[in-house]
Amino acid sequence: MFAVFVVYLGLITGFCGLLSLIKPPSWLGISTRRQASYLVIAGTVNVVVGWSLPAKDLRAEPPHTRLDEFIPVYQFNEFHSIRVNAPREKVYDAIKAVTADEIPLFRALTWIRRGGRPSPEGILNPSHGAPILDVATRTSFLQLAEDPGRETVIGTDVVVPRGWHPRLKPTPEDFKNVHEPGFALAAMNFRLEDAGPGATAVTTETRIFATDRSARRRVAAYWRVIYPGSSLIRYMWLRAIQRRAESHL
Repeated sequence: MFAVFVVYLGLITGFCGLLSLIKPPSWLGISTRRQASYLVIAGTVNVVVGWSLPAKDLRAEPPHTRLDEFIPVYQFNEFHSIRVNAPREKVYDAIKAVTADEIPLFRALTWIRRGGRPSPEGILNPSHGAPILDVATRTSFLQLAEDPGRETVIGTDVVVPRGWHPRLKPTPEDFKNVHEPGFALAAMNFRLEDAGPGATAVTTETRIFATDRSARRRVAAYWRVIYPGSSLIRYMWLRAIQRRAESHL
């Protein structure tokens, strides 16, 4: 989180500097374009420093979820939870059925994420009315594990070596066994636990494991920029699951 703060402090500082180059705002104490250019430089340095901060290995010990089986060691992650007033079976059905159209800001944030460019169907551009997890697993994601009513896990690669292509359709075991340099793997889960009579605690965690320093640097630059939007999507995704599950009682 500290690295994300440093990156965004730099982005905001640099943006203010760019605006000040057009017309220096004296009310901010910037009276010349030279001062504005210093602000741009300071912002750029901040972003580079934020990208360069080390990402330490984190380890799930002892493993207790299906996600732990596939990414027990990781450098980047986010975790969110919500309480739903519905039994686990209803909540799990909602997880599997919820669509991108039910998640506020999902399409706006994913449009920004892909730079406004059109793209084939995928998790960043899902079809209208299609369950979002179905879209994910029939495009770029692999269903890694599924325990109905308890946990579902999907995964994908986010960095691969230049020129690398899988020879065969990958399997969950292939995903587990990637340790060669140049890869970064991402997996996310939805996990359910009883939270009292007729209630369910739902958590979702996303983890990224980079196999070497180069891949880790590439992921750091990407993750520390998209993290706020990604976190907001996960939060709104859980809210959409909550609404669907509670409305179908």
